[in-house]
Amino acid sequence: MSKIKIFALGGLNENGKNMYIVNVDKDIFVFDAGLKYDNDIKLGIDYIIPNFDYLIKNKKNIKGIFLSHGHESNMGAIPDILEQLPNIPVYGTKLTLEMVRNDIEPEQLKKANLKEFKPHTKLNFGKNYIFPISVTHSIPDAVCFVLYTQDGAIVYTGDFVFDATMTGAYKTDIGKLAYVGKQGVLCLLSESFYADKAGHTSPHNRVAGFIREVLAKNPNRIIATIFPAHFYRIQEIFNEVSNTHRKMVIMGKGLQDMINKAIEEGYLTVDKSKIGTLSDLESKDTIVLISDEKEKPFNNLERIIKGYDKYIKIKETDTIFITEPAYPGIEKRSALIMDEIAMLGANAVSLSSKKHLSHHASREDLMMMINLMNPKYYFPVKGEYRNQYANAEVAEELGIPKENIILKENGDVVEFIKGKLIDKKEHVEVDQILIDGKSQGDIGNLVLKDREMLGENGIVIISCTLDKQTKEILGSPEILTRGFVYVKESQDLLEQTKEIAKETIEANIEKNTKRVDYAKIKNEVRDYLGKFFYQETESKPMIITVIQEV
Repeated sequence: MSKIKIFALGGLNENGKNMYIVNVDKDIFVFDAGLKYDNDIKLGIDYIIPNFDYLIKNKKNIKGIFLSHGHESNMGAIPDILEQLPNIPVYGTKLTLEMVRNDIEPEQLKKANLKEFKPHTKLNFGKNYIFPISVTHSIPDAVCFVLYTQDGAIVYTGDFVFDATMTGAYKTDIGKLAYVGKQGVLCLLSESFYADKAGHTSPHNRVAGFIREVLAKNPNRIIATIFPAHFYRIQEIFNEVSNTHRKMVIMGKGLQDMINKAIEEGYLTVDKSKIGTLSDLESKDTIVLISDEKEKPFNNLERIIKGYDKYIKIKETDTIFITEPAYPGIEKRSALIMDEIAMLGANAVSLSSKKHLSHHASREDLMMMINLMNPKYYFPVKGEYRNQYANAEVAEELGIPKENIILKENGDVVEFIKGKLIDKKEHVEVDQILIDGKSQGDIGNLVLKDREMLGENGIVIISCTLDKQTKEILGSPEILTRGFVYVKESQDLLEQTKEIAKETIEANIEKNTKRVDYAKIKNEVRDYLGKFFYQETESKPMIITVIQEV
């Protein structure tokens, strides 16, 4: 018999940042390692990942990170994790690992321990083993994971829909799912993203008809933007373009490489005669395909809108086609982009999130998965708490006892001993790491507070020059402000600022001319001016003092 613990470092009560931990005795299995975007956090933050200190502390017991598919919400944290844990085994299907390789630096790639597996191939880990099963999602080679233990199977669905039209690397192996269910599932961890939506997601995940309509109604050039790695949508676009006289121009080396590799490996079926070159960019018959960057959704499109792209400029005759409904975390940015397009006089078309759904399970999909798995315990994951709650209602409706349905938040631990749920109210400390794409590692709360202070109250820089020998102030201190006060209307305030700075510096130098403690002086200037500014303006600008000797 085993002691099994399950908890999330990310992915509960939120969309994205998925990372689920299953401990079987001392063995640690990590399912997904994703990122998320956030509408409410700006201040230079590009994306957010789970804090993985738990993995660092327990690295000797980690059997691997098992990636369900190649989307950023599920594998986007891998480069950051590999910075700290370069040798940690990362398991994925062929395409998933290809997406990982595209995400990490060449030097990092040399050290990475990437382990490719094929769906329906057993992965052995002593007494336990993992069996990956193909599921349908918007990217090929997506899988759910079955972790077999002595006390029964733990199943993590990843992202999925049931869609009978999907074939090849998109097809769900329903037979194997049913077989797992017959063997006995201890706990099913199932996504909750669309748990509040009635019916099946399919056919609302298919938008070929809408793409066809956009192509027909807009005879001039179309600039289409897709979310990275949404292969199914790329295939739909290519299929519809192939039935027209138009050509597709793929912009950006990253997107070109990804599509070429996908064609080569058979994940995309494309008529290569329909792929144009840069010479076709100005043709009104061209469909320009662009994608986002990991760090900045819509960044490439915005660069074109602002006129910074050296190859393409937006014309009033152009149509900008956003081919995916805005996912959580970028809704505001999507709306701003649409406004910017309108201001240029170009036409903008986007998919409605009310009519068009991403490849995530709705209520009937969830019901089908539950019926196939027939789990003893049910754990809704992946989504805001209201989505998790709606998912729990689905399970209860199908006869799973309420006491066997697990609703938790990140860090909350559930434990199974001899196959029975033991809720000890245990909690693992969780946090999030804020990533600025230009920096390595967590930005941290102090930096974020500094940025917030700068944004709200501005900055004041006091520059003072001293004679190297006498330590006398040469001239008057100089004041530079940004975002604090309107200089022309605040001359008296700035003159008083100079006087306070000068008096504070001189007072400190007089006490000890042989060894001047410049750090102490700077702190005192900041403290005195901070109080002064708040009394006069009720603002708290960032204050920086620069002292130099000549």
